[in-house]
Amino acid sequence: MTTTPTHLETDKANRAMRLKFILVVAIMFAFGYLLVPFYERICKVIGLRDIDRADEVKAAQMDTTRTVRVELDANVNKLPLKFRSETPIVNIHPGELMNVVYEVENTSDRPMTGQAIPSYGPQIAGAYFRKLECFCFTKQSFGPREMRRMPVVFWVDPELPKEIVTVTLSYTFFEVEGNKTGSTM
Repeated sequence: MTTTPTHLETDKANRAMRLKFILVVAIMFAFGYLLVPFYERICKVIGLRDIDRADEVKAAQMDTTRTVRVELDANVNKLPLKFRSETPIVNIHPGELMNVVYEVENTSDRPMTGQAIPSYGPQIAGAYFRKLECFCFTKQSFGPREMRRMPVVFWVDPELPKEIVTVTLSYTFFEVEGNKTGSTM
């Protein structure tokens, strides 16, 4: 013999379900709210600073007694872009100002907005790499088939440990929201 739930039992089950739903929503909100400080702490621990603004300019004496090889890498994250450094390798003295140019081409027939995220190898080198001008500071919007040359102005801090003789600056372009055809945001 099966019994049908009474109105009181159904109300009790509905209340329990609502409480569970509210709890899940509260946990999701808390997770989303805490994600930003968590991300910032991770970036600080692994040596990434604020990637969306220029490093502070300070006077540094050029160290002409040594040279650092800087390898410039360019990647796309499943995007129809051609992305490369015009000069894949530069040799600089720590403290010397360097200007390099990256070339990006949207090979698709649709507008696209992306942002380049830098990474460094060895990882510790990121703490000594100073960018004064970089396309990575802002979102970049490209029209269909648009090609653009974008500069990066940087220097390597003379405080870079002497055992580091090669630094790799690697950019990866990711698509982001905010298409504004043919303009830099």
